[in-house]
Amino acid sequence: MYNCVIANEVLGTRAEPPRKIPKAPYKVLDAPDLQDDFYLNLVDWSPQNVLSVGLGTCVYLWSANNGQVTKLCDFQSEGDSVTSVSWTEKGNHIAVGTQRGYIHIWDVTVSRLIALLDGHTARVGTLAWNNDLLYSGSRDKCIFQRDLRTPCSITRKLRAHKQEVCGLKWSSDRQYLASGGNDNKLFIWNLSAETPIQTYADHEAAVKAIAWSPHQHGLLASGGGTADRCIRFRNILTNQSINCIDTGSQVCNLAWSKYTNELVSTHGYSKNHIVIWKYPSLSKVAELSGHTYRVLYLSVSPEGESIVTGAGDETLRFWNVFCKPKASKESKSLLNPFPCAR
Repeated sequence: MYNCVIANEVLGTRAEPPRKIPKAPYKVLDAPDLQDDFYLNLVDWSPQNVLSVGLGTCVYLWSANNGQVTKLCDFQSEGDSVTSVSWTEKGNHIAVGTQRGYIHIWDVTVSRLIALLDGHTARVGTLAWNNDLLYSGSRDKCIFQRDLRTPCSITRKLRAHKQEVCGLKWSSDRQYLASGGNDNKLFIWNLSAETPIQTYADHEAAVKAIAWSPHQHGLLASGGGTADRCIRFRNILTNQSINCIDTGSQVCNLAWSKYTNELVSTHGYSKNHIVIWKYPSLSKVAELSGHTYRVLYLSVSPEGESIVTGAGDETLRFWNVFCKPKASKESKSLLNPFPCAR
């Protein structure tokens, strides 16, 4: 087994000057009642440039195009609260997981609830779509698969985690699902098997942060919680561990740039900051500070240049961190009101 490299050591060996990234967010929004809970996933940015945020008992939608805010739903009268949100790949439907184990499917084009799903016996902290298939992970240790075309029936039950499921991510080719849990395990599933095709037990804390590379088929990054602090890279096609870096703090989220081999990580105890990494050198491109609580939530804009982060300090912060390569720079899209150069 390889040893994790300390982040500062890698930074010291960097040959190229870092790309200039603005140190301050270009926008800050208040997010009252945004929970400081590591196991939840309460922020997601849709392909239609609409940000969904779970705040206490409510889900709010914020349009990045015009700044309009809409309250989608409120579970206060039901004695429930929001624990996860996830947009479909087209951005016209959203799944909302709750503390009581329900999943609400909304058609946002008409602001209508189209399905109310039960089955889980505890909170649903993570959701992931694969076309019409919805996967939900819960504190009841189970992952359920449902088909949006027949949503009320559970078509597949995946049981391997021994504690709460807190991370679910599909590979770019939609062939592999990675699941992380509070049991410190990372499992890889395919579309048919009832048991994991691979198991990784090298993290020493909960695995919430999971990100598949859009540039290298089968390359998976995962991050561990406070007792682990490491980002680990592996090739699931060869079942090979590639690299590991000790970040020095709890890893809450990971996301790749869709344009270049760069990765953003958000952190909790003890630094509460954001780091952009160059892969595979794992040199630091930038460190961003501003949140005063753990940076538990992360989502990338549909254009892929901006990110939004959320924390228990009840703020959402928008940052310019990724840029399209100059050679392929396109004219500014209507869906991208936040150009990288500011």
